Amino acid sequence: MVRQGLKQILADEFSRAVFGEAGTAHDAITKIWEQEWDVVVLDITMPGRSGLEVLAEIRRSRPRLPVLVLSMHPEDQFAMRVLKSGAAGYMTKESAPDALVGAIKKVLAGGRYVSPALAEHMALYLGTGVHQPPHERLSDREFLVLRLIASGKTVSQIAGDLALSVKTISTYRARILDKMLMRSNAELTHYAIQNRLVE
Repeated sequence: MVRQGLKQILADEFSRAVFGEAGTAHDAITKIWEQEWDVVVLDITMPGRSGLEVLAEIRRSRPRLPVLVLSMHPEDQFAMRVLKSGAAGYMTKESAPDALVGAIKKVLAGGRYVSPALAEHMALYLGTGVHQPPHERLSDREFLVLRLIASGKTVSQIAGDLALSVKTISTYRARILDKMLMRSNAELTHYAIQNRLVE
């Protein structure tokens, strides 16, 4: 339903555009490989691999393809990470339709899109030299593992989801605990919920 709504909003403005859509990370990557696109609108939370991993794959395989991340997650928790990872913009699903159209036009023209509120937050963040929150110290893969732990998955389940060994996930978990100065999954989960890193 969300994808249909987005297509309708964009079709009204870009009447000659051709749209593709994907329901999973795997489908998204396949479509991006199969055809040349002008822009990708990507969610962070999707079945299979995370949107952050899809973004990294797009940056490797199609470095000039602009990616606008459209997510239900709050800007203050995800936007900086997404922009550092190479996205052309970040906006939340609560954004008005005309803001979405404006963001697409901006990234198509080679620019970057951030909302006025996020731009102000970034200016304050850069201007005051404030310390970054603990989860900003994590790599993208560590951040993904943190979110999976906080969603209640075991190390074995996470290993299965990411097609990695249990030992590798345990190493990621240890690094996360170390970087965030925490001692248990319960502390990680509490932090993630408090900071709206999981739904």
